[in-house]
Parts: sequence; C-alpha cells; structure tokens
Amino acid sequence: MAGRKTDKKAIAFIAANTEEAEAARKRLADRYGDVKPKAADVIVALGGDGFMLQTLHAFMNTGKPIYGMNCGSVGFLMNEFEASELRARIAAAEPTVVRPLAMQATDMRGKKHVAFAINEVSLLRQSYQAAKLRIAIDGKVRMEELICDGILVATPAGSTAYNLSAHGPILPIYAPLLAMTPISAFRPRTWRGALLPDRVEIRIEALEAKKRPINAVADNVEFKSVVEVIVKQDCEAQSLIMFDPDHSWDERILTEQFRY
Repeated sequence: MAGRKTDKKAIAFIAANTEEAEAARKRLADRYGDVKPKAADVIVALGGDGFMLQTLHAFMNTGKPIYGMNCGSVGFLMNEFEASELRARIAAAEPTVVRPLAMQATDMRGKKHVAFAINEVSLLRQSYQAAKLRIAIDGKVRMEELICDGILVATPAGSTAYNLSAHGPILPIYAPLLAMTPISAFRPRTWRGALLPDRVEIRIEALEAKKRPINAVADNVEFKSVVEVIVKQDCEAQSLIMFDPDHSWDERILTEQFRY
C-alpha cells in the first residue's frame, strides 16, 4: 500500500460478545496499541451490524468516528476485516454523518418514553389481533385507519434493513427523506407506504389499543402497550461512521438496489 496516507491516531478497539470478535480485538490491540474509548481519536468496532448500531448509539454526539470491521454475519454497516494496514485504511476512510430519529412513545398508563433510532422506529402488533392505526403528518391526519401487523419509519441509513425486508424503498444516504412502510397491510390492502421529507413530525395513534395492543421499537429499545408514538428527526444529534473509499455507503446502496 505504498503511497497511502497513514497517521498516528489513538485507536480504541471494542468487540461484540463473540469469540471471533474478541480474538480479533486482542490481535489488533497487540499490533496497533489500544486506548480507552474516552481517550481515542477513532473507535474500531468488531462484530456485526447489531454491534455497530449499539456502538453508534453509545458514541452519539461525542465526535468520535466509528470504523467497523465485520466479525459477524451480514456486515452491511461494516468494512471487510483485514488486520494489515489498518492505520492507512482509517486515514483513507470516508466519514458519514448519521442523524437519528427521536421517538416519543406514550403507553396506556400515560407514561412517556423517549428513545433514538439510527435505523428505524417500528410499531408492531403485540398479540394475534392486527394493529389498527391512525397516521398524521405535521398535525394533519393522512390515513384515518390502517389495519396491519405494524408500520415502520426508516432513515436512509436504515432503509436497507428491516424496511427493505418489508418491501420498502432504499434511500440514498444523503437523501432528505424518511421511508414509511407498512408491515403486512390488510386495509387499505393496496397501500405500499410513503416517502416523507425528513423535517416532518409523524404521529401514529393506536386505535382500539386495549383490544389491539402494540409495541413501539426504536432500533433495539422496546416499549410495550403504547397508545401514541411521535417520530421526528433529531437535527442536533449525530453519529459518525467510516467506510473504506472503495466500498462507501453510496456504493453499498447502489449495489443493493441492483441485486437480483
């Protein structure tokens, strides 16, 4: 890798709770040195996409960029694992700002819960009964009644995750949009979701909440028996993720769209 830029940034290596990830952490720490995350210039996360999401949440608003290397299964949010020339790869990596969604969920007792989502906020039926939902955008009701297994609101970062599995659209990473995608919609059966400006406030009400209980989930944080969820992008919060220049997020998203 002659001619590639290198630097002496302090690196903190953190690993998912698997033998493979922990072995990789020890190997890299021995080779490149290791500091505590608080003292690091860059965090190297070793694991899969779930661990990367946890790391992005943990270091939100710290200004510390996260460079992931795949020691898991899918690894869409990760770079390829390779022990050699790590400092050169980090120096050449392209950082991307990720802004989360803020979710405020109110449960049946009137208690309010707040959580952040880098991928998506989802509302899911809690029992055998389908969910019955009312959807309002910026205070105006756009759908009086949606009967479904659930609904999700995905960021561009999360559009290739659960959203894609639910047949939602893939969004370019810098698109100022959110994807609202129903999960197994029953009525209206032909509704396939909506693309929304990322500046809007989304309010979703649970109709017949006692008979048709639903849960609200922001990435991996779940609240049970909610009656109302408000979702909007938090413009003040951000996480930083880094990708190798030959495998950027834009490239990954384009590749995903042309899979067949």
